Parts: sequence; structure tokens; C-alpha cells
Amino acid sequence: MEIFQAAKPTVLILENSDKSLLRIGELLSSRYTVKAVSGGRSVQQVCSDEQPDLVLIDTIRPGNQGFEVCLQLKQADHTRQIPVIFLTREADADQQQLMFDLGAVDYIPRPIHPGTMLARIRAHLADSVVRRDHRAHTDIMNHEALRHSRQLAALQEVTLLALASLAEIRDSETGNHLKRTQHYIFALGQYLRSNPRFTRYLTAERLDIIFKCAPLHDIGKVGIPDKILLKPGRYEEAEYEVMKAHPKLGHDAIVKAQSLVGDQSEFLQIAKEIVYSHHEKWDGSGYPQGLKGDDIPIPARLMAIADVYDALISKRVYKDGMSHQDATQIILAGRGSHFDPDLVDAFVALGGVFQGIASRFADTEEELLEKLKQSELAQ
Repeated sequence: MEIFQAAKPTVLILENSDKSLLRIGELLSSRYTVKAVSGGRSVQQVCSDEQPDLVLIDTIRPGNQGFEVCLQLKQADHTRQIPVIFLTREADADQQQLMFDLGAVDYIPRPIHPGTMLARIRAHLADSVVRRDHRAHTDIMNHEALRHSRQLAALQEVTLLALASLAEIRDSETGNHLKRTQHYIFALGQYLRSNPRFTRYLTAERLDIIFKCAPLHDIGKVGIPDKILLKPGRYEEAEYEVMKAHPKLGHDAIVKAQSLVGDQSEFLQIAKEIVYSHHEKWDGSGYPQGLKGDDIPIPARLMAIADVYDALISKRVYKDGMSHQDATQIILAGRGSHFDPDLVDAFVALGGVFQGIASRFADTEEELLEKLKQSELAQ
């Protein structure tokens, strides 16, 4: 359904019920241009073609798709500022907090009261216009600085992805492992921004850096011999000790790069923390430094839970992947020993989001067969 009227704000609706969609469309169409879509990819397409001024998302979607769509919008630079309002029947305190943690500006309880819906949409659109005008003014005043910043960011991202791809080519993991862990980390970080322990650290800018640096977490595996790195099944004790060297190898490579170019930016500092400390454990039993509790950098703690979850659910040449439920039980068992307890709680709350990310970036049979061939050639 699409209603075109010039000079009206555009409201995009992701609604599960055709009947409800028609009702909402009729309510809004006299004041707004209404666009409706049926799936998450459609939302991204519409937002890429012509940005709406506000998005309404029904939470009753298969596999918590509505929550994942909100995360995707908040993750992308060009859609991050679009206000998102959830339509929900489940408005208890935990559900409300989850919606706000994912980046929504508001929620409207069902059954929908027309006056309430119109008032809340009007208020958030007015606020959005003010913020958009301010951003436009800032962009004009800082055009050259912004252009330079984007060029630098693009160069950093290309460099990071090239380095990560180099490690992935030699690893038993597929390229989608990098994408999945990136998005798991972003979901956890977005959720934890409202937690007092993490609020000051997990700014939007820093979370963006963590997201971009995440694919580097196993860059040190470049220095591990193929016969060990690509070995199917469990390592012998001596092999495992060699494998455990990869965090330090990656860390030392970044330190050397820093010294060569004289770059001590937060970007490389976060990359170094993820690479060096993502195998540390909350109780101090991890490696390579045996760090404990809050001494483990936050980016590394995020990567630890993302990396373990993905390893558990992913099919590999030497094992089948386990279910989300079984993986969740293992991670829960590591609460307070392997993992930061607050991160485990966030992971459990975001279970449906994690499943959606795993499905969206699932490995293909062709990718797994390619890794099998690679492993056989190395033996």
C-alpha cells in the first residue's frame, strides 16, 4: 500500500497484520505519506531509496524480526537518526527497556488508541525535524572536515577488512563468521549502553569503532602454521600452546604498525584490545595475560561472548553446529567464570536478535566445502 501526497512527512510501517495495516494507514494518510513493507530487507530498500521521516515497527514478527530491523536501522549511518516507534502488546518493564536499548524513541501499546498514536508520531516528527535542521547546519559548517574524516574512515575500514580477510583465508572459519561476530557485538553494545557499568564507555562513536575493528580479532592466526591452524578436531596439548600464541602475534603486529606510522589513535587501541584479550576469562583463567574481571577491556569482553556463541552454533568441517538453546545453556554456565555476568544477561535478553543475525549471515555449503578442501591440503 502506498499513498503519495506531496510535502507530507513519510511514515514507513512494518506491520504483521494486513487488517491492522489498513487501519493504521487510514488513520495516518490524511496527515502523512504512508508506506508499508512486509519484511526487514524491504525496510532497508525503502530507506536506501527514499528515507522516511519515521518508522513504525510491529514487534509481533517471526523470530523477533522487528527488533533486528531496528538494530539494522540504528547501525547504518544513513538511517541511524530516523526515529523508530514500536507497536506492541507486551509493554512490561523489561520489554520497554529492551525496545529503548535497541534504539527506539517510543512504543505504542495495543490496542492502538488513534489519539495517542497521532500525538506521539507528531511529537517525534517535530523533534526529528529540529535535530535534522541542526545536523544540516553542522554539515555545512564542517563540510571539509567531514569529507576528510570520511576518507580516513573509509581507508581504515578497507585496511581492516583487507587484514581480516587475509587471516580468514587461512583460517577454518568462513568469512561470514566475521560478519556475524560484528553484528553480535553491535547488538550487545547497543543493549548495554543503558547499563550504568557501560554507559560512559559505550558511546555511539566508540561502538562504531568496535564494530569496525571486530573482524581483526583473529588476525594473529596469520602467524600460526597451517598444519595446526587448519587441523580438524581437537588439538594436542603442544599444538594448543602454539595456537594460544595468536592473540599476542596479532597484538604485536598492531603495536609495530603504530610505531611505524606514529598512530596512537583510539581506533588502533581498541583493535589491539580486541585482538589481545578476547580469550581472557572473567575469573582470570584465560590467556594470554590471565586478566580478571574489569581488567579485561570492554571490547574484548564483547568479542569473547560473540566469538564463543558463533563457534558453538556454527557447522564446521569437523563438527555440527548446536542449537541456539544448547549454546545459551553453555554461555549461562560460564556466567561469572568465563564471561562478564552483565554481558551474559544482555545476551539472553537478545536471544532472538542473535538468532536473526546467525540466520542472515549463515554459511553456505559451498563455503564449508571450500574450507574442507583447504584443511585437507594442509594436512
